[in-house]
Amino acid sequence: MEVDQAIRGSDDMRLKTKYNNAIYVIQRALALYSIEEVALSFNGGKDSTVLLHLLRAGYFLHKGEQSCSNGGLTSFPLRTIYFESPSAFPEINTFTYDAASRYGLQLDIIRSDFKSGLENLFKANPIRAIFLGVRIGDPTAVGQEQFSPSSPGWPPFMRVNPILDWSYRDVWAFLLTCKVQYCSLYDQGYTSIGSIHDTTPNSLLCISDSSGHKEKFKPAYLLSDGRSERAGRVKKCSPISQSSPVAEDGLDDPESQVKRMRTGSAIAVGDEILSGAVQDELGPLLCRKLRSIGWSVSQTTVVRNDIDSVAEEVERQKSSNDLIFIYGGVGPLHSDVTSAGVAKAFGVRLAPDEEFEEYLRHVIGKHFTGDRNEMALLPEGITELLHHENLSVPLIKCQNVVLLTATNPTELEKEWECLVDFTKSVLTLMEPYESKSLTTHLSDVEIAQSLSKLCMQYPDLNIVCHRKSRAGPLVISFEGKEEARIESAAEALRKKFQDGVFSET
Repeated sequence: MEVDQAIRGSDDMRLKTKYNNAIYVIQRALALYSIEEVALSFNGGKDSTVLLHLLRAGYFLHKGEQSCSNGGLTSFPLRTIYFESPSAFPEINTFTYDAASRYGLQLDIIRSDFKSGLENLFKANPIRAIFLGVRIGDPTAVGQEQFSPSSPGWPPFMRVNPILDWSYRDVWAFLLTCKVQYCSLYDQGYTSIGSIHDTTPNSLLCISDSSGHKEKFKPAYLLSDGRSERAGRVKKCSPISQSSPVAEDGLDDPESQVKRMRTGSAIAVGDEILSGAVQDELGPLLCRKLRSIGWSVSQTTVVRNDIDSVAEEVERQKSSNDLIFIYGGVGPLHSDVTSAGVAKAFGVRLAPDEEFEEYLRHVIGKHFTGDRNEMALLPEGITELLHHENLSVPLIKCQNVVLLTATNPTELEKEWECLVDFTKSVLTLMEPYESKSLTTHLSDVEIAQSLSKLCMQYPDLNIVCHRKSRAGPLVISFEGKEEARIESAAEALRKKFQDGVFSET
């Protein structure tokens, strides 16, 4: 009961909400299944430690204070599964056995692989549900909900995830508020613990020591950005070819790839544009901005405020453009589906971003719900926040898709100025376009063949025509990267007709 009392006495409203939601999931599971039919999967890590104490509190509240009036729970009747691995840290094993002794856990130790161990355990025990300390952002969390059946090919059981929507901050707020013991590795700079072969202290917590002695690290709860939780996990990568830089998401080195054309596109999300109620002012402005830094624009499109419509358009464009700029549909309203659409296009789910949530909390203030703010749910694993001193809230970039929050040209001008400052990570400034325009009163029929031949003769130039009215003059624009080529093309067109037919604008 000390866990419940610690949370009730806390001033952290967010933690209270997370706790209440998790307890609700636990009590719901205990109402659906008997205590003999449920188990806890415990691995000695911080998440499963949180889950252990949530289950202790949830079981007490489920049974009722009357039946547990002899000084609290002296034994915890929930079966606890521990997969003991030869590659586990000794500290993890020690903490697990200490916790089992301290809280009276019925420990089932499995030394085989996870699937085989469960199959053997299920043969001897009527387990129907297992509590897991899975959080959104974990590799195993993709597609899971608070109650999720086991995957095909596995023993049938219900996966119960009470802390699925908890962030790194929430986990440590709970552990520190409740003053419960956790594995000692977390005080040595480890923020996410796997095996001894793939886990190191998080370098972001390293304490600089000029004496050259053994490195020291701050404890895990001092990590400021929870998105870097797994930074201590060693990644096994294949050797990278040294022959030439590889473009990734349109962000390669501008010096090495300066000759390659960069292409961008714009997607507007808004039923109000498609209905004609509002005119899209941002698309044309984005085109001009991209051209001003030497980029080509492949297309601008408008889609409905519908998750599938956004996802299909992003999916269609993401492989053929260096960057996609998407605007509209960003916010907390029912029609704000842009983030969800982008997530679906990349095959990921929306997950709470605690850093972005803190920005929103600062901007929104008392109107922030304290629970799961929908605006803080961002595409999982692919989101980068673009911080700028002139923006109260960072811009959002998901691989090669930039989500703009601007709703008018003035706001877009401000966001664009900030984007241009990210020339190394987002926008590569290319050689600017040169342009020249000629006007003529020749008819389309008279000039069509000559223009067709000119386009074949100068494939490196963009030669476009337009009229402001059907009876007005024809405007022929030449655009390219080399002024000499533009002058040559314009002169070649003049020579095909009598003097005075064209005038330069």
